[in-house]
Amino acid sequence: MPESFERGEAKPGHKGPTNSEGKMVYGKRNPEELITQRQHRLYLRQMDGLTPRQLVFEHCTRESISKSTGWKDWNAVQKWNETDFKGEREEMVSRLTAARWRLFNKCVAKNNLQSAAAVLDSLSRTCGDGDQMQDAAAVPNLSISIEAPGANFTSTEKKDN
Repeated sequence: MPESFERGEAKPGHKGPTNSEGKMVYGKRNPEELITQRQHRLYLRQMDGLTPRQLVFEHCTRESISKSTGWKDWNAVQKWNETDFKGEREEMVSRLTAARWRLFNKCVAKNNLQSAAAVLDSLSRTCGDGDQMQDAAAVPNLSISIEAPGANFTSTEKKDN
């Protein structure tokens, strides 16, 4: 095997491919640091609003890697996202609340009162407002039907004259 494809003795815990001599292979082309940097670039790119498939395919094109490597990078990014979310969950509520207040103030300043009311509803649900916590069964259901003039009334309800 060419020397450029061998990196040296396998480190403890190495899960990658090794040759018959116990040396790590294909490592000189992509040492762990380069792989991590490539995954980090994908991590930063994920906030662009693209779907995961679009992100991975674009990542493969930009980094000149195979699609299977791109999906491996995406799985690593997803693990980072899970770790981030678990670590910052408590702080995230306060940041969302602050963002809602900024949005509310901007809506009121622009005289967009309907959006401001929606933001206030969202804030009240966050704070646990009692009116918003009702069961869906307790909410009244309104049913309106319009019949043609002279049509027979077929409902089980009594018709008011």
